[in-house]
Amino acid sequence: MHLTVFWQRMADELGPTYAPVWASMTVLAELDGRTVDEALAQGEEAKLVWRAVAEHLELPPSRR
Repeated sequence: MHLTVFWQRMADELGPTYAPVWASMTVLAELDGRTVDEALAQGEEAKLVWRAVAEHLELPPSRR
């Protein structure tokens, strides 16, 4: 997954203004206690980060 696709999905779920704020502030157990921004900065694949976000937000399978 390209980062552009990842960020579009984040914006679709959380809104274009709130998505980057949420990504910088919300610590996810699914990402070993890191935020989305931290995980991406540390080289985690966008696809794996998206799966963690989708699980955390309890998105239906059709939007995962």
